[in-house]
Amino acid sequence: MIISVASGKGGTGKTTVSASLAAVWKRPVTGVDLDVEEPNLHIFLKPDIVHEEKVYLEVPRVDESRCTLCGKCSDLCQFKAINVMGSAILTFPEMCHGCGGCLAVCPEDAVSWGTRQLGTMSRGKSGPIDFLMGSLRVGEAMSPPLMRQVKDRLKCDLARTGSDAIIDAPPGVSCPAVNAVMDSDFILLVTEPTPFGFHDFQLALEAFAPLNIPAGALINRSGIGDDSVQRFCQEQGIPVLAWIPFDTDIASAYSRGKVIADLSLEFRQKFSQLAASIIEQIGENEACPK
Repeated sequence: MIISVASGKGGTGKTTVSASLAAVWKRPVTGVDLDVEEPNLHIFLKPDIVHEEKVYLEVPRVDESRCTLCGKCSDLCQFKAINVMGSAILTFPEMCHGCGGCLAVCPEDAVSWGTRQLGTMSRGKSGPIDFLMGSLRVGEAMSPPLMRQVKDRLKCDLARTGSDAIIDAPPGVSCPAVNAVMDSDFILLVTEPTPFGFHDFQLALEAFAPLNIPAGALINRSGIGDDSVQRFCQEQGIPVLAWIPFDTDIASAYSRGKVIADLSLEFRQKFSQLAASIIEQIGENEACPK
């Protein structure tokens, strides 16, 4: 099973929760950092990285000796990554999404594949926890192509080992966040009881709803703000699976890169119960008739 830990906004404690869930998970598990623009799950899990590789995206390369400047590739590409301008054809690799349409429509077979680096993919171990992380190249504008390659590697690993995965997803509700959670069995939305937290929590629910993936909430820093999130969840039938208190000990541990579940027996039991509740929610959803 794949559990994605997501949030409508940054700073809610999503990575803190991901690390603690992985630390208490009873079955073999892989901790996956798909927040590739600013990965930081490794700060908490502290894995020994055993393999790192560069990840590339295929982009068009034009043989100008064969190109007749017909413009079919340029007309097709909505991102204008390949363009006929007067008597020249230009490619803009940073704009390319790697669809391959330009190769398919070229009547002269003048377009072939080249590559550009997206970033890196790292694998390692943190005690019993397998670890997988994508890190976007500085200056690279598009994170979903790198995320998809990390997810492809994850699928191969899970098929081979039969383990579970806990994904630390990018914050927000844009393409990267949706891309991260779309293959999950469950989405845990981490929020906080503040006006900003409540507003962005609603946006996340709306963005992820078309995926038809069961979801639950974790309210972090409970004790501040108000009960708007909790009342909304009750009205919408969204299970609140855990409350994490507003606690200076947690803030101090976070600043030192500590896993919150390791702070005390109380916190370990809280996250163990959260893990059990997630598994129960997945089981109930699978038992429901489609």
